[in-house]
Amino acid sequence: MKRIKTGDEVVVIAGKDKGREGRVLRVLADDRVVVENVNVVKRHTRGNPASGQAGGIVEQERSIHISNVMIRNPQSGKPERIGYKLLADGRKVRFLKSNGEVFDV
Repeated sequence: MKRIKTGDEVVVIAGKDKGREGRVLRVLADDRVVVENVNVVKRHTRGNPASGQAGGIVEQERSIHISNVMIRNPQSGKPERIGYKLLADGRKVRFLKSNGEVFDV
């Protein structure tokens, strides 16, 4: 089980986008994540008239390392550390280290 999952609200804690918040769009296999409106780059694309695709400058999100993001606490809005624990029914869930609140249900 990964600490960061698709759809989580995260805060960037290091790098050029430090302090920015966003939703995780994808988790890649090599410990990288793509976060909405973070690490946006401009890519120059060539048009393809056969498929009706126009050329130009396209802005897209690139991946950042998973160690540079932390889960955002829904109540306080601050970045939080998370841990794992087993529930009584045997499920493994993530919880917030600051207050022990279960993050996954």
